[in-house]
Parts: sequence; structure tokens; C-alpha cells
Amino acid sequence: MKGLLRIYYLKEGKEITDGFAAENESLTSVKSFMTNMPDQCYLQAIEDSELCALTSSDLMYMFDSFPEMERYGRITMSIYYVKLSERLESYQFTSAKEKYDHFCNTYRSILGRLPLGMVASYLGISQETLSRIRGRS
Repeated sequence: MKGLLRIYYLKEGKEITDGFAAENESLTSVKSFMTNMPDQCYLQAIEDSELCALTSSDLMYMFDSFPEMERYGRITMSIYYVKLSERLESYQFTSAKEKYDHFCNTYRSILGRLPLGMVASYLGISQETLSRIRGRS
């Protein structure tokens, strides 16, 4: 993949950002992938992008046919669940500033390419709160 993507949901007409992916990263609805059912998420190219798409059946074929691809899939899912665990822990135990600081460290390479509204949505804080935090830094 080349470019910058995000995954988001709509709740009461408001976009809730759930993740980002940049060059050489993948992005999918894990729920949709695991259940092979449509999900309520949307994928959006934030920048002009070149994408490679795989169907679930193509990916399963690659997992079955190439042991290194199955290993790649296990590693990818492990990374996803570690990030999800960190994010849940952050929601429960950290301040808005700590959430933003962690985001800056995690997404340092793409931070300047992301609209602040999407960052605030991802962090679960208002854009005004994010602006105040950034103003103090």
C-alpha cells in the first residue's frame, strides 16, 4: 500500500476513527475478516493511495498453501491484539494528555499528515481538548 488510510464508524451521524495505516501497512475490519460478514466500518483514503486488495478466500488460500503466510497472519493478529489491549488500557487509565503523548510516539511518522479532528476522534476526546493539549506542549 502507498498512501494514508483510516478505518472509521458512524455513530449518530458522527465519524469515529478506529485506526490508521500508512505505507506498507494493512488495514481491515478484523471483525469482518474473522466472521466473513460485512461490518459497519468504512475505510477511507486520507491521501491519494495505491492499494492492494485481497479477498478472504484468497488470503485463506495463501495461509493454507504457504506456511510463511500463515505465520505472517498470526504475527499480524498478535500485533493487532497488543495494540487493542494498549488502547483499552489507555481509555481506562490515562488522561487525555497521556493518550495524546502515546499517540504521538506511536504514530510519529504520520502525525503531521493526519487531520486533527481524526486524531481527536481516535483518542476519544474533543477537538477543542486536543487543541488545548497541543497548545500547552
